[in-house]
Amino acid sequence: TVTLEQKTAYLIEVSQAGIFGALGFGENELGHLLGSYCPSILFPYAREAVSDLVIKGGFPPMLLAPVNFDGLYAQRLEELSVGSQTSH
Repeated sequence: TVTLEQKTAYLIEVSQAGIFGALGFGENELGHLLGSYCPSILFPYAREAVSDLVIKGGFPPMLLAPVNFDGLYAQRLEELSVGSQTSH
């Protein structure tokens, strides 16, 4: 959502999905695959879709910042680890 003078200039929502073959992975590897690798593959396409929609709408170009999905996944694992330690 982009606002100008406290009014919504535009709102873009992109829904996206991917089909990935994930055979032969252990639980930890599968978690990393789904929590980091797959989003890293899909995000550039969503980023491009947002940019195209903004430009085609006649607005100044906007590029979404890159996302470090590895870092986000590691942070989530850390949060889960800390949460499980405090609940015992």
